[in-house]
Amino acid sequence: MPPSPKHDRRIHPGSGRRRGPDHPKGRQVDPAALAEVQALLRDRERRRDLLIEHLHLLQDHFGCLHARHLTALAEEMRLALVEVYEVASFYAHFDIVMDGEPPPPRITVRVCDSLSCELAGAAQLLADLEIRLGDGVRVVRGPCMGGCHRAPVLAIGHSLHEHATVDNVSAAIAAGETHPSVPEFVGLHSYRTAGGYHLLDACLVGERDREELIEILEHSGLRGLGGAGFPTGRKWRLVRQEPAPRLMAVNGDEGEPGTFKDRHFLETDPHRFLEGMLIAAWAVEATEVYVYLRDEYPQCQAILESEIAAVEATGLAPHTRIHLRRGAGAYICGEESAMLESIEGKRGLPRQRPPFPAQVGLFGRPTLCNNIETLYWVRDIVEKGADWFTGQGRNGRKGLRTFSVSGRVRDPGVKLAPAGITARELIDEFCGGVADGHVFKGYLPGGASGGILPAAMADIPLDFGTLEPEGCLIGSAAVVVLSDQDDMKAVALNLLRFFEDESCGQCTPCRAGTEKAVKLMTMPHWDEPLLQELTQVMSDASICGLGQAAMNPVKLALKHFREDLLTPGIAPHPNPLPASEERAGPALAGGEGRTRTKGASHDRAHLLLPRRRRGFGRAG
Repeated sequence: MPPSPKHDRRIHPGSGRRRGPDHPKGRQVDPAALAEVQALLRDRERRRDLLIEHLHLLQDHFGCLHARHLTALAEEMRLALVEVYEVASFYAHFDIVMDGEPPPPRITVRVCDSLSCELAGAAQLLADLEIRLGDGVRVVRGPCMGGCHRAPVLAIGHSLHEHATVDNVSAAIAAGETHPSVPEFVGLHSYRTAGGYHLLDACLVGERDREELIEILEHSGLRGLGGAGFPTGRKWRLVRQEPAPRLMAVNGDEGEPGTFKDRHFLETDPHRFLEGMLIAAWAVEATEVYVYLRDEYPQCQAILESEIAAVEATGLAPHTRIHLRRGAGAYICGEESAMLESIEGKRGLPRQRPPFPAQVGLFGRPTLCNNIETLYWVRDIVEKGADWFTGQGRNGRKGLRTFSVSGRVRDPGVKLAPAGITARELIDEFCGGVADGHVFKGYLPGGASGGILPAAMADIPLDFGTLEPEGCLIGSAAVVVLSDQDDMKAVALNLLRFFEDESCGQCTPCRAGTEKAVKLMTMPHWDEPLLQELTQVMSDASICGLGQAAMNPVKLALKHFREDLLTPGIAPHPNPLPASEERAGPALAGGEGRTRTKGASHDRAHLLLPRRRRGFGRAG
């Protein structure tokens, strides 16, 4: 029996009741923003691996990443908005501005707060600049910018400014010096005139054999000079044994504090590196080469853009295709698998291994990963022979090493020296001795992750395998010299703050461990048993080398500089503000820690996380 009309709850579909929303759920695409994105991208491909490159276009053009443009970019690239946002929010050089928020000031000044610059007074410089420059300029801290030998260093927009003072920075801003200054370098014509690319030509026409070249590199003992030290010839052989197609990735993300050797090679003799790269691609038959360069080196980016174009126009790269990719301010991307993730347009999260990149690397293909300096030496070793290279060492070691020396020395800079040279010999013979008024107290033999050793241990040969018994690493051969005027407790804290900032956040031991370590180290007296336990956990359980080596400075400070730990040189934070709003900087010459407030709310502060911190607490 049908229900009576009075109690009939059925609703006819066309009655107009129960209408849904007039638009789909989620953030809607603004037609005007979409038109701006399309006009900026023009005919560029919309491939997923170009996401970071497209984000750079937006950041450079608009001065920030507006939320409306992120939505439009996701629509244009056929990606989920969360995929775009998680990448944009992962990298420190992207400024996300949400709806209703004002954009950041037109000019951003990033003051390097790495160890060498802190020794040169960067903390006071940052505080003074915030007062002098006013609200029209955003002043924030930044990680190492590869100018440690000319500290203090900062970046004005895209322009690296070295030996910075309040007066010369103010003058540079007033003059509009916000774009990179390209130094003089050996161009293609000069390089070819001096015999450059003859070896590559011989390879391409079949006069040289691939197996022959790989054997020369194996006999030379050349190892990866980005820090890991894997034998170069063996790596080439392993990649060549994998099925085609094979790829190649060049690691130019030189982010280890105190390191600037790759920058030196690119600014002076870029074609020697490019020839080595093209020979490597020929040897392993890599059909495409991806050069990943850190964003802090815009002058090197300009050099590579022009010289790669010249190489291709001259017909020197018929066997491979070269892609230049730009980093975005993430130290973790110096780890090779994180670099591969970033090249693919993703967050720079290290991969679990195995499989290794030589087996499953970029886009799932076997990939040869080499550092810029490693490739720089290929031509000389092959042309002059393996015996030439092996005959260069000292103290029983073989080869040459390029040391980046900074800190308390008279003549800092890039020093080409025999492998196995000691820190004392390096300081006295290549750097003119310790700086006037200072007494040699200690040194970092391999950057922030390499540990700290006292001057009494400055006669250990600097090379792979010689420092490990002391709990240290040669790494990228970044030597930072410290003196009697430096508080080792504050030095260790500066290094741990760097690792806290740069942890990608993927694994708990590193993400939580670095943060906990910094809190413990800001106390007047360190809790040594807890720090030692934390060191063990992070070393054993972290996914990649960042977490595994982050506590090396603490471990070595506890072992060799106990007298510095007895004085309460570092005060706790006086105000319990969020980490993204306030951080305490070490007084590297002793005394109380300096509290530094960030210059603007747009330096990722809206994410309520410490500067450059990344992880699962947000979509990036």
